[in-house]
Amino acid sequence: MAKRAQNENSIRKLTKLGKKSLAVTIPIEIIREFGWRERQKVVVKKAGRKIIISDWKK
Repeated sequence: MAKRAQNENSIRKLTKLGKKSLAVTIPIEIIREFGWRERQKVVVKKAGRKIIISDWKK
């Protein structure tokens, strides 16, 4: 895969979800790599100006 195409695949938009929430999609390749499934619980943490998403169980 060309470098430009790979970078474009990483760019995501925030989507309004309800009245007070926004959502971002995660590329399916990443979801498959971690073995995550639909409706799986995850932990979302703020680290400076970054967001860390990790499995809830670990």
